[in-house]
Amino acid sequence: MLELSGLFQWIHAVASGLFSSLGLSEIFLDIFLMTLAGAAIIVFLALMALFLIWWERKVAAHFQDRLGPMMTGWHGWLQTIADAIKLLQKEDIVVANADRPVHFWAPVVAFASCFMVYAVIPFGKGALAADLNIGILYILAITTFTVISIVMAGWASNNKYALLGGMRSASQVISYEVPLTLSLMGAVLMAGTLSMGQFVEAQGPYIWKWYIWPQFLGFAIYLTASTAELNRTPFDLPEAEQELVAGFNIEYSGMKFAMFFLAEFLNMFTVGAVATTIFLGGWQPPFPALSFIPSWLWFLGKSLFIVFLIMWFKWTYPRVRVDHLLGFAWKVLLPLSFVNLILTAIAVQIF
Repeated sequence: MLELSGLFQWIHAVASGLFSSLGLSEIFLDIFLMTLAGAAIIVFLALMALFLIWWERKVAAHFQDRLGPMMTGWHGWLQTIADAIKLLQKEDIVVANADRPVHFWAPVVAFASCFMVYAVIPFGKGALAADLNIGILYILAITTFTVISIVMAGWASNNKYALLGGMRSASQVISYEVPLTLSLMGAVLMAGTLSMGQFVEAQGPYIWKWYIWPQFLGFAIYLTASTAELNRTPFDLPEAEQELVAGFNIEYSGMKFAMFFLAEFLNMFTVGAVATTIFLGGWQPPFPALSFIPSWLWFLGKSLFIVFLIMWFKWTYPRVRVDHLLGFAWKVLLPLSFVNLILTAIAVQIF
């Protein structure tokens, strides 16, 4: 099976020869390759979103002792495609008193932010669009736009339930961003870098060198805080249907609603991809003897395992109360993240 790095090198060689024969400068080659990489990421994310929606339906069904989608395609795999076609055909309805520009841009910001993260995600050996030396900071900054888009949607809809859902989301995400950021800092101290590519290299090709073992507390805090940032059960207060109808997206329909829906599932895969890179050795196999399996398959398998854990949480635990939700972030996760960071700093300084 072909490694992604070999495929990229072949594409670069072919494009370089073509542009040289046409007498075009290197800048046009760079623009072409960046556009191609962006298009490839968009196609991958679209397919991944369809798969995750189908997969969650099947996971939820089996957790509840039923089958889930079965009639459309093998085990219902065409059901999500049918739903996507249905959403594309639906009318885009905007309420009369909505703030139309903000209402339009809110789902665009939500989808664009989850797409931009993947510029620094190492999908496999040599499969990294931009190895920024501040990769983790870039991810933490870009993912913040998700809460901005939710607040925009709640405000622009001119609906009290949508606004309340947006405000809940703002308080929730801001609260959980603090322990989430601190949970990653312990691994940063161990690796001595903020580059996502160098993080993978620092963990080596052996499973006992992965940072999940010395940073298991940090990993647990990261996974818990990420679940809250994704607004998923047991932390899905912004979409508490019992009291908020459908939360911040109640006034959205058609493709705009679908963009929020897709962004939620893609952000779930982003959480898995970041956890894989920081704590699980990235695209590296657990042992060098397993290197014959392509690196991108290792990365994909580890990321989907984290996604499965998040789905497991959703269909296992009940929704918590809002005061318990915020209290858990500030009174439990934040002190634990500081403890993890201090102990890691002491260990790094000594050893």
